[in-house]
Amino acid sequence: MRRRAFLTAGAAVAAARPAAAQPWPARPIRVVVPFGLGGSADVAARFLAEPLSAALGVPIVVENRPGGGAVIGTEAVAKAAPDGHTLLMMSNTHTANETLIPNRPYALLRDLAPVAAVNVAYHVLAVHPGLPAATVPELIAHVRANPGRVDFASSGPGTPYHIAGEVFSAMAGIRMNHIPFRGSNEARTALIAGQVPVMFDAIPTMREQIAGGRVRGLATTGPERSVLLPELPSLMEVVPGFEASIWLGLMAPAGLPEPIAARLNAEVNRILRLPETRAAQARAGALPMPMAVAAFGEFLARDIERQRDWIRLARIEVQ
Repeated sequence: MRRRAFLTAGAAVAAARPAAAQPWPARPIRVVVPFGLGGSADVAARFLAEPLSAALGVPIVVENRPGGGAVIGTEAVAKAAPDGHTLLMMSNTHTANETLIPNRPYALLRDLAPVAAVNVAYHVLAVHPGLPAATVPELIAHVRANPGRVDFASSGPGTPYHIAGEVFSAMAGIRMNHIPFRGSNEARTALIAGQVPVMFDAIPTMREQIAGGRVRGLATTGPERSVLLPELPSLMEVVPGFEASIWLGLMAPAGLPEPIAARLNAEVNRILRLPETRAAQARAGALPMPMAVAAFGEFLARDIERQRDWIRLARIEVQ
């Protein structure tokens, strides 16, 4: 009887141990991408999945849950158990949403925890060949001569491509109409078809369209000319102070145990520093940006403020 009582008590103690004390990872890790297939976040998540799976010893499952300006997939992660088995591949769409969508069902830095930064990439400003503009000054002059009659496409409200178009318009002193689509693929198709004449998009994807003559590249949005499109000027050369990018990072539900966050951060940073990763990212027009968990948290807080300033400058309507 004494032995049986001892065993029962031992089982109760084991059952009462916190989840953080259990082995991790104990099952496949799910990375939710709150955007469509083929976008920058989706590509980055799938790029990291294989080496991260090898390092952690469990499958990494990428799950696309687009919709609601990235809110749907993000809410699902915010409500998940903070046990290290659910992650969010996020971008500066999320820091913009902190201002643009005040009634979202979560707050980024309250309901999610920083894990690791991933990369940063710049855009290209492209136009349909039928638009009478071969340079940025010519585009600005055309829009000024046709106020309110020139549209620009984006992958959706609040996305980096949308913000880039609005801030460019504000800084150049012009006005273009924003036409949102459900992802970059749809917006790009509309640009190629001539349905919408202007678009900011990812350099590697649009590079092929520029080379094929289906669209005309005018400028890139980094601080220097892009090595992928060296013939195009930086938009900063024409509109001083303008810079636009898309960056990506990993977050988890708030309450993620610190040891798990530290392990994930260390593994992601190790992968990002590999020479083959840097080469692959360069081909994709991106730069890895490894940083510590705390540094990424500070980066997020700063970017929320930066996005708020840009949104106010461009007078983008809050939803």
